Amino acid sequence: MLINQYFTQDRTKYIGGSDIGAILGLSKFRSALDIWMEKTGKEVKVLDSLPLRFGSFAEEFVASEYTRHTGLELIHDESIYLHPQHAFMSAHIDRFVHGDGIAMPPTKILECKTASPFNQSDWGDVGSDQVPMSYLCQCAWYQAVTGIDEADLAVLFGNSDFRIYQIKRDKELEALLLDKATTFWQDCVLKDMPPPPQSEADYQALFKRGNAEQSIEANLETVAQIARLHVLNVEISTKEEEISLIKQCVMGQLENAELLTYQNQTLATWKAPKPSFRLDAKRLELDHPELCAKYKSPVQNSRRLLIKEFKTN
Repeated sequence: MLINQYFTQDRTKYIGGSDIGAILGLSKFRSALDIWMEKTGKEVKVLDSLPLRFGSFAEEFVASEYTRHTGLELIHDESIYLHPQHAFMSAHIDRFVHGDGIAMPPTKILECKTASPFNQSDWGDVGSDQVPMSYLCQCAWYQAVTGIDEADLAVLFGNSDFRIYQIKRDKELEALLLDKATTFWQDCVLKDMPPPPQSEADYQALFKRGNAEQSIEANLETVAQIARLHVLNVEISTKEEEISLIKQCVMGQLENAELLTYQNQTLATWKAPKPSFRLDAKRLELDHPELCAKYKSPVQNSRRLLIKEFKTN
């Protein structure tokens, strides 16, 4: 286990535990292409959202609840750990668990999470290792880097449900992660070759600018897919019309009422939301054109894909 206590981790030089799930296509938030763009320095996104900020803020609380439930002592070590054989593998551990006192080596890794109560179905029984696959891989990654056999994953759902999951070391999983990460690092990052796009957002990120002078002749597979897309769009339109008729039926029964019930259960509500306020940009520009001109900046819009109608021979 290699430890460096004095440098700030440059995310472009290492694959971390939060990256491996995305590389494997298991993350809901990032793709393998996002990781490639970051590691090659093409686009380093600042990950900043309310859930992420809350998760960072709540980490200390989750850790304290873990201590309260288990009685075990924790160490918050902000060092960056590197794999002894693979220098591109890094780990930043939330907490180390010291079961026999702080003077003794850590016995476990603790990973702290927050989650929405609506996602509880993604998690299994308390005490098991039935956690979302991206988190399981993250813990396995940290075990591989540190050599520590046990990891606890503490998660707080909303503000009312605290759970602890236990993850034993799985060397077969570690070998799989190492193989996938090594391939990604050597074939994609070091050779500057992007991984295959996995979503529309990936294609937008990889091919941001179009060439107006370039035209491509479609192959037969793409022609068939476009024909299928037109069929699906017709089906969607039909379903949307059916949905609209059902909503009209509900509105027709409610009329001025706001609540529709059946046997003491709420079936639907029809209420006006609270008033909201927005900036009237057009009026502001008419009244104060000089002021608006000072704050205008060009925006590069994403390319828009339009599928045209066509006739087959």
